[in-house]
Amino acid sequence: MRTKGATAEVFLTAFRALARKEQDIFLSAILKDKRLREDLIDIAIAESRAKGKSRPFRDFLKEHGN
Repeated sequence: MRTKGATAEVFLTAFRALARKEQDIFLSAILKDKRLREDLIDIAIAESRAKGKSRPFRDFLKEHGN
């Protein structure tokens, strides 16, 4: 029985084994899919903010006039 994430790890290994041109073709196909593209953008934004300093939501609301 595979553990959580094992299938993703197998997929990632297979992707990395592709020639660079094949990787580019695959990624281009993903980016053409609107839903997948939006998911990737959301993930990239979340990753970029993950180490950022957080603050209480009430402070955010006060700052933005709500």
